[in-house]
Order: sequence, then structure tokens, then C-alpha cells
Amino acid sequence: MLKFALIMLTGTFIASVSQIALKKAAEKEYPNKLAEYLNPLVMGAYIVFFAASLCSVLGYRGVPLSLGPILEATGYIWVAILGKIFLKEKISKKKALGLVVIILGIIIASMGAK
Repeated sequence: MLKFALIMLTGTFIASVSQIALKKAAEKEYPNKLAEYLNPLVMGAYIVFFAASLCSVLGYRGVPLSLGPILEATGYIWVAILGKIFLKEKISKKKALGLVVIILGIIIASMGAK
């Protein structure tokens, strides 16, 4: 089961990377809508997101359904960390408190997951 949980966590991480790449791409100006969707950053982000979806599907082959959403919730943590690093986003007290609640929720929920 550990192998499948690691696959799911990897998928969650790369989905978070994809989200950051899409946000980076959204900050740019494009000459038209076609260029906005067909630029390498957006195309790469969607390919990475597809790979993340495959990781989730593979992960669910060995992870109980009750544990899947718990592992997927780590994505919120990754997005906050990656946003801070790559987008220079500020982690406010309110956001930090939210992340602590998410982490506590993951810990509590994982204790009851079978």
C-alpha cells in the first residue's frame, strides 16, 4: 500500500506544479486567445496535469478509497508552498491557519482510514 500512496502523493505534487505553471501563464499578456492556450507553458502544464491524473488512477489500485481524499488534500499544502516560492505569494495568518487546519485534518482523518 505504501508504494501506491507514494504514487498518489507524487501525483498530488505534480498537479500542484501544474497549477502554479498555469497561474504563471495566466499572468502574461497574449496577442490572441489561441496564443493564450497554445503556448508551451500552458501545454506543458496540461500534460503534467494529465500525468498527475494517471498517478491518482494508479494510486487507487492499491490505496483504500477512504485514504485517497486524505492524500489528495496535501495538494493545498503544496500549492501554498510552491506559490510562496515561485509566485512570491504571501502566506497570511489566515492562510497559515487554514493550512494548519488542513494538516490537522489530514492527520486526524488518516488515523481513522483503513
